[in-house]
Amino acid sequence: MKNNHISLLTVLLLMLAAAFSRIIPHPLNFSSVSALTLFGVAYFQRKHWAILAAFAATLISDLVINQVLYAGRYEVFYTGFYWQYLSYGLIAVAGILLLKKVSMFRILGASLSASAIFFLVSNLGCWALDSTIYTKDFKGLMLCYEAGLPFLQNTIAGDLFYSAALFGAYALLSQQIPALKYQKA
Repeated sequence: MKNNHISLLTVLLLMLAAAFSRIIPHPLNFSSVSALTLFGVAYFQRKHWAILAAFAATLISDLVINQVLYAGRYEVFYTGFYWQYLSYGLIAVAGILLLKKVSMFRILGASLSASAIFFLVSNLGCWALDSTIYTKDFKGLMLCYEAGLPFLQNTIAGDLFYSAALFGAYALLSQQIPALKYQKA
């Protein structure tokens, strides 16, 4: 098998494992999608594949969660789903800018940036869509962000955990499989 095929398969399998973690029980907002997006943009030559992988992981796991685990009680395309997808697109852009070279400090910075982006975008969406709780002014927006703060801790923890797991696993595999060392998928 060619080196780039081995790299592609390895990246895809690690991303698939991370995506699967979304359908097993976990704390609220402790998710792998931001980390798999960052991992994808770091190791895919074609960056749009990383964005598509993040969207696919979210869509497929939402299908499983909403239609199987919750027996169809929730819509696949729930109100405001596009805010979540927008955040992953912006996280991919941040990853492209921050992870041109992979290092522990760059991964840490990209992971924390991903948490901030998800927090800011998802709460902006909540504020924009909810006319019953938050007033449509700056004060209402700030109240929405304040209400989202308890979830931020798990977002940060999930992004750091899954980034460490994905990038760490790839680094360990690269030590065992020389074909992975300098190849991008």
